[in-house]
Amino acid sequence: MRLILLMILFPIIALRACAQRQVADQSVRYQQERMVYLQWDQNKFTPKPGFLSLNPYYWLTWGLFDPNYHKNDLRPLSATGPQTQRLALVGTMNSVDNSYKLNADTVRNTALTSIAEQSGLLSDADPLWLLYYSQALAPVLNYSDASILAPLPAQVRTAVISEGVLPWYENELAMLKERINAARSTDMDRGSRIMAYYRYLKEYRTMAATWATRVATAQHNITMVKQQAKARSTPVITKGWTPATDVQLAKQVVAERKY
Repeated sequence: MRLILLMILFPIIALRACAQRQVADQSVRYQQERMVYLQWDQNKFTPKPGFLSLNPYYWLTWGLFDPNYHKNDLRPLSATGPQTQRLALVGTMNSVDNSYKLNADTVRNTALTSIAEQSGLLSDADPLWLLYYSQALAPVLNYSDASILAPLPAQVRTAVISEGVLPWYENELAMLKERINAARSTDMDRGSRIMAYYRYLKEYRTMAATWATRVATAQHNITMVKQQAKARSTPVITKGWTPATDVQLAKQVVAERKY
């Protein structure tokens, strides 16, 4: 029974398999190519009119549908197609956008550089300040009584304090320090800030020279007081005076004189 059933079904299956075949319609393929970008060849518009334009397929396909269809290139991706124009416009707009972005980045970088050069918050990172002015102005920014009086002898310290030289010097240093800190914290261009450092350094050197002169004067006064006290304590020779005695005293004074 099974064998009989297979013998009946096999021819039916074989006939159905042979009934399927590939359809290759050249007109359809041409139309597919025309719908994208491959070609718009007038010779590939099929079916053709034929002898005396009597081909009925031509009239059914083109004559009655749209006789002017093949005259205009309607491919979206042709050289002048709408899609090609859109892509070209997009490319142009991207180029313009990149140009604007480059200009904006340039302006941004210039602004950041200008801010970095003028901002008082970043003044301590200036190379010239780090390498030179921070060290040259350190005695003004980090002064104290101990650092000012440490190099002086004890008697000179007492003299500069009692005479008011030390308070004067500290007051001048305090005012100069305040001006230096203002120049460091104020927003200004780098050139103006460097020139301010230069002026303050000159003022400090002038002030330091004045301080050194007053310290030397105090030292000199102390030495003179000592010499006067020594002269007063030395007995005056009143016996056996001769002109040679005055000469001898003059030579002794000159020999002991230090200033």
